[in-house]
Amino acid sequence: MKIQFRLNGKTVQADIQADMLLIDLLRDMGCTSVKRGCETDNCGLCTVWLDKKPILSCSTLAVRANGRHLRTLEGLQKDAEEFGLFLAKEGGEQCGFCSPGFIMNVLSMVRELDDPTEEEIKEYLAGNLCRCSGYMSQLRAVKKFLAYKKEQREGGNA
Repeated sequence: MKIQFRLNGKTVQADIQADMLLIDLLRDMGCTSVKRGCETDNCGLCTVWLDKKPILSCSTLAVRANGRHLRTLEGLQKDAEEFGLFLAKEGGEQCGFCSPGFIMNVLSMVRELDDPTEEEIKEYLAGNLCRCSGYMSQLRAVKKFLAYKKEQREGGNA
């Protein structure tokens, strides 16, 4: 079946099988930031945005993208690099395998939650597994990034 959707701001078409998973379609289209991890929607490695909401592409059929807007880390380079500096400064990138999905969720959280508490941050990011960091360095990076974004919103131009 043929589908058409917007991928990182560009209209694309694909000929897919009815049972094709979104992760496979995106990787076939060159979106290598979308990682294959658990394949059971438990690790967050395959996170992408569908109509600006984070979803797990390993448990989503590709046909769901038809007529919609998909965003991967490749389409959020500026924002990803901005947060990535905070992540690196706090030592939260470690091996980096989980970073794309984690960054997608952090950027989504920044858009969805206004000044979240530490508990809200932990709850929002609970679906992201990292085998290296122990999460504390990632949490420090997120909190510092949120403070930076808040200062920018309030006119501080940090």
